[in-house]
Amino acid sequence: MKTSEGLAYEALSGLIARLSGDERHESSSSSTLDVLWVLYDQVLNVSPATVDSPDRDRFLLSKGHGPMAYYAVLAAKGFIEPALLDGWARFGSPLGHEPDRTLVPGVEMSAGSLGHGLPIAVGSVLGLRAQDRTRPRVVVLLGDGELDEGSNHEAIALAGRLGLDQITAVVIDNSTATHGWPGGIDRRFAVEGWQTRSVDGHDHAALHTALTTEHPGRPLAVVARINPTS
Repeated sequence: MKTSEGLAYEALSGLIARLSGDERHESSSSSTLDVLWVLYDQVLNVSPATVDSPDRDRFLLSKGHGPMAYYAVLAAKGFIEPALLDGWARFGSPLGHEPDRTLVPGVEMSAGSLGHGLPIAVGSVLGLRAQDRTRPRVVVLLGDGELDEGSNHEAIALAGRLGLDQITAVVIDNSTATHGWPGGIDRRFAVEGWQTRSVDGHDHAALHTALTTEHPGRPLAVVARINPTS
């Protein structure tokens, strides 16, 4: 359900252009841009007005080393002022090379070492269930290389066995995983009982359909395929 208001998708390129000085992570950011936009524009039940509501949806950026697109989307949707983008990663700016939940409105998880987002998503859903809150979704965005981390394997198994259908894992697949998985990334989740979808990571309509797929009693994994150069 779309609840966020703000600038249109076409304005994102101008916002990202204001985030200069970290060319190393531009490709990492561009690979997540379309997924982030569809989530915040059409899927997540969260807005600047409900950012502290206990019934909001939660988004966790586990792929935190490329936050440029994330910051741009947060600015487009009114969570942060666009003027903050001009000083990103500079001394005194709240916008660092990794998002900080204590400094940036709308950020649910401080990113850092890879492999943390999905385990935190599992814990978040278990906490919500303990409060009888079964409607909020917890969506976590991961990179395919991040799935080499053992912590993710444990989280995938536990979420599947417990039927944590409030979790959606979105995996950006740009063919950078070291180990891979027989049958593809979606198969890695499917064997543990997840509902899976694999789509073009730049196709907004396909992403929306995949992210809103009904999956009662099972967590959902959406594999967003991206050109390896992005």
